[in-house]
Amino acid sequence: MDLPRPTRFFLTQGSSEGYTPLNSFDGALLAAKVGDVNLVKLSSILPPGCKRSLQPWPLDSGSLTPVAYASITSHLPGEQIAAAVAVGVPKNPEEPGVIMEYSARGTAKSAERIARQMAKEAFAMRGRELKAVMSSSVEHHVQNIGTAFAAVVLGF
Repeated sequence: MDLPRPTRFFLTQGSSEGYTPLNSFDGALLAAKVGDVNLVKLSSILPPGCKRSLQPWPLDSGSLTPVAYASITSHLPGEQIAAAVAVGVPKNPEEPGVIMEYSARGTAKSAERIARQMAKEAFAMRGRELKAVMSSSVEHHVQNIGTAFAAVVLGF
């Protein structure tokens, strides 16, 4: 069975505190504007010709939504956590791009730098020319139980 190939994507991020790790994760999804859809986690390939949308489009509640994401949850009050995604776009629009996800204890700036480097390395490994790297990140200072979440949402 062939599923339709996504033609567009947007970057998003969010963070949250919660009563439990799942509540914290749910709050981060809500902050990222993807809390009322069913995320279908993807591996790291951007379909050929997929175009970036600078604004999120409306997502139908309960829909199956393809997404590549990074997340991290911590129970350590005072800890700083971060999540980032990077999209590598090829020079040749007929070739696929890559999506890289990274999360760790630390700053958003550091996580984003690493995710961007991962995208560059993925292109080098494939022997493809890189046109651009787009990225997004978020950090969170944990108070009780916190989550940082960054994603690339794909659509049709």
